[in-house]
Amino acid sequence: MVTVAGPLWGKMVDMPHRPTINDVAAHAGVSKSLVSLALRGDAGVGEAARTRILESADALGYRSNILARSLRQGRTMTIGVVLSSLTNPYHTEVAAAVEEAAEHEGLSVLLAHGTHRRDRLDARIDLLLDLSVDGLVVVSSWIGAEALERAGRRAPVVMVGRTEDKVPGVDSVNNDDEHGASLAIDHFLAAGHTRIAHVSASSRPSGAARRRGYLRAMDTAGLDGNARIIDRSTDAEALPNQLSEALADGFDAFFARNDVEALDVMAAAADLGHEVPESIGVIGYDDSALARRARPGLTSVRQHAEVLGARAVELLRSRIGGRSDDIHDVVEPRLRVRTSTRSPATAADDAG
Repeated sequence: MVTVAGPLWGKMVDMPHRPTINDVAAHAGVSKSLVSLALRGDAGVGEAARTRILESADALGYRSNILARSLRQGRTMTIGVVLSSLTNPYHTEVAAAVEEAAEHEGLSVLLAHGTHRRDRLDARIDLLLDLSVDGLVVVSSWIGAEALERAGRRAPVVMVGRTEDKVPGVDSVNNDDEHGASLAIDHFLAAGHTRIAHVSASSRPSGAARRRGYLRAMDTAGLDGNARIIDRSTDAEALPNQLSEALADGFDAFFARNDVEALDVMAAAADLGHEVPESIGVIGYDDSALARRARPGLTSVRQHAEVLGARAVELLRSRIGGRSDDIHDVVEPRLRVRTSTRSPATAADDAG
């Protein structure tokens, strides 16, 4: 206990102090250095002594002083993760994958999000860097190249996703969005669809890449004249009218930029009296928890969030270890087929 002056009562009062490593050593009857080794998990500490030390630390409520340790080691053993928002489950799945991979490396994770506001995202990055995180994983295409480059000069930064151009000093790992779009269109074509529309509410790099992949796949199939972009970027509430017009024009297949927008299409179609997949087919992108829980189950392009998150941590580790060259990895997507689309066999049976 520490004795201090009590200004309100005019007398001395006893107040608890935070237990220190010296308190643990005294309680366990060992040296301070042995306590330090035991708490670090050093193999040179005998099992009996380690058990006694850990029991003493638990009894006293001792917690290691992370700030003091970071000053000694020059590292905080934490990494920051910045998301555009928490509303897209794909982003939170990447963050969870980063946290799991970081835990295996003895690292902790601090999470921040910016609700799709660039100024807020920039401020969150500065805040995490001011907290001296050892590195930063950015899961947002809303952050500009200048802000990423500035952050990369302060700490290792990995971008999960696409940027307009590669940012010097910043690593990246992303999905092959053009190929992912072609997988979706090829699946629709195999199921007999020729009037396929693309639904997107974003012109960000990943959205633009998926749009290019869609248009290229339609052109390759000789269906460029049938291509239609349902653009939701200017009016998020316009989807029911846009979908109604597309249905009236004979479109019966819809490839959405992500799973959130795919579920919006399914809901709007249901309101218009169209059943999935009997009347129309729908494919999403990300293969997030939404795709797995939707009814009917949503066919979706899988981005492998767990792979992207784990690789981001690997890239941070090598940067922290001294690597100076930029690395830009691309992960190949896969199509996860569920019941929001007809299978090629079903389409053939219907045609027969």
